[in-house]
Amino acid sequence: MGVLLFGLCPSGGLLDGTSKESVCSLYIGVIELVGGVDMMAQTISLAKRPHIIVGTPGRLLDHLSNTKGFSLRMLKYLVLDEADRLLNMDFEKAINDILKAIPRERRTYLFSATMTKKVGKLQRACLKNPVKIEASSKYSTVDTLKQQFRLIPAKYKDCYLVYILIEMSGSTSMVFTRTCDSTQLLALLLRNLGLKAIPISGQMSQTKRLGALNKFKAGDCNILICTDVASRGLDIPTVDLVINYDIPSNSKDYIHRVGRTARAGRSGLAISLVNQYEVEWYIQIEQLIGKKLSEFPAEEAEVLLFLERVSDAKRISQMKIKESAGNKRRRKVGDDEEEEEDAERYAINTKSSKTFKKGRR
Repeated sequence: MGVLLFGLCPSGGLLDGTSKESVCSLYIGVIELVGGVDMMAQTISLAKRPHIIVGTPGRLLDHLSNTKGFSLRMLKYLVLDEADRLLNMDFEKAINDILKAIPRERRTYLFSATMTKKVGKLQRACLKNPVKIEASSKYSTVDTLKQQFRLIPAKYKDCYLVYILIEMSGSTSMVFTRTCDSTQLLALLLRNLGLKAIPISGQMSQTKRLGALNKFKAGDCNILICTDVASRGLDIPTVDLVINYDIPSNSKDYIHRVGRTARAGRSGLAISLVNQYEVEWYIQIEQLIGKKLSEFPAEEAEVLLFLERVSDAKRISQMKIKESAGNKRRRKVGDDEEEEEDAERYAINTKSSKTFKKGRR
């Protein structure tokens, strides 16, 4: 018997726990196919003929093209999780290629938090006589979630972040940024101030991402600095606070971010730090959720008491990042020089060998 069910996720970060938690009580062969992990190890796992595969589109196509004997011709069930994001991340072509490689006679389950035009197009293309189950047509947040905002100058945003995290020091917090570089910088900055922060982003390998998540879940670090890669698919019940350090340009991403807290009937708090350049995006969020949020109470004079310490910590963090980047470049140059030397030695040895052969003749 071959693969019976395949589940597609947009990123490896969403696979954490998906395969294990969903079938942990069943004696069923299940494996993950995700980039950033050795393909040979995955090939060995595929040779054991698992019943269920959970993976990302790119790595699945790699195996369909390159792994001898692997196919999905026995597939009975296809699950597309976070379908809106799968398509927004330019996986549309990959998904079309996958659909061509699997049997037409199958059951397809499509899960999406937001029904975009692309999801509707995919629904029409790959589903026959579909049944639609909709929890709510309105974008909303749960009643147990307290949502606040703070309008601040961009130059003081780091200060306000530190102030809030210190005020809520007993909480488990997720801080959302717009870029991968920001996650690294903020994590270093907070560590320099004695806070237990760890970054997670799409630039990290799958192993490092899972390591960061496990530290956060275990409580070794109570602050997770992340991009939107962590805004979906992660069920961490203990998250008390979500901070939008950067306001998302797509207001629907706000729903996913704040959904990391106040889960399963628990209470939670979401605070959005809005600078002068993000007001328009923030207004779009309020329009989407149909609510006017209350302002987070803070005395600016009290917040700015941290300014000097935060500025020093940021400067040190930036120096560390530059130093680390310089060391990587030096290592790369050293590796390149070694490769050139090896090539020269090989060329010299080849010439000597030819000369020796001519001499013998």
